[in-house]
Amino acid sequence: MSDPRSTRWLAALARACLLSLGLAAGAQAWAQSYPNKPVHMVIPFPAGGALDILGRLIGERLSVQLKQPVLVENRAGAGGNVGAEYVARAAPDGYTILLGSNPLATTALYPNLSFDVLKDFAPVAYIGYAPLILVVAQDSPAKSLKDVIDAAKADPSKISFASAGSGSSGHMAAELLKSVSQANMLHVPYRGGAPALVDLIAGRVSFMLLDPPQSLPHIKSGRLRAIMVGSPGRFALLPEVQTAAEAGYPNLEPVVWWGFVAPAKTPRDIVLKLNAEIQIALADPGVRARLAELGVSSEPKTPEQFGAYVRTETLKWNDLIKKTNLRLE
Repeated sequence: MSDPRSTRWLAALARACLLSLGLAAGAQAWAQSYPNKPVHMVIPFPAGGALDILGRLIGERLSVQLKQPVLVENRAGAGGNVGAEYVARAAPDGYTILLGSNPLATTALYPNLSFDVLKDFAPVAYIGYAPLILVVAQDSPAKSLKDVIDAAKADPSKISFASAGSGSSGHMAAELLKSVSQANMLHVPYRGGAPALVDLIAGRVSFMLLDPPQSLPHIKSGRLRAIMVGSPGRFALLPEVQTAAEAGYPNLEPVVWWGFVAPAKTPRDIVLKLNAEIQIALADPGVRARLAELGVSSEPKTPEQFGAYVRTETLKWNDLIKKTNLRLE
């Protein structure tokens, strides 16, 4: 005679297996029908910045491919964390995604956040990167990186740098510059790159470390002057501008990167579909040409590769934040 407890256990196991198979089949069917309504793309900074430019460029192409509108919404604040928190708390169904950048890896500056980047997001797709460019107003006396550092060492109160917010790529790059040069400078955070640019052009702040999509138009128009690029070699779009290594700082290669994440527990099939569609969008000749104009180098990564990259970046910047005892301003 069989043991009744054993029989009940086997029956329970069978039910669990059937339920698991049913859920897997349901998830697969769900992914196959995805998307059947508009996709919501959150940009965690104001309109006019690089994230906004890239998000709208890629979103327009995705709308065509997915045959559903991709609705772009700017949710700015707290160095990008307002928009990030909104997405972290959204339904994990693939209909709300975040286009993030370096601030995803610098949340240690905000110890009271209600989300954890490494736990509350599913990495989706890497977009690419670009060197940051150190720019000054056209009438600035600084003609080189050495001029900026020498002036800061002579009188730190007279040298200030603007950023799109605490934890942004420009902010952290400037903090790295301070660390490697042993020069002190005043940080002036803004609610995005566009408003910071207004004050930079007007000469109210000394410099910015800015991405190419925002800086190149003003460099070409003559309103800003580039005096250093963060690429390891000369930047093709500004071949006359010195690299940090050439200026004597080989450990200073500041870049900005961009990528999509979704709420944690978003079904893997949907994550993979989004990754594939974003890679197709990035391979579109029109998109590729526009990215080249913006100075963005694009390369494909799997969700896992992008996740590993974010983790590495987080550890790197957390180390700098602790080493320099950075605090919110």
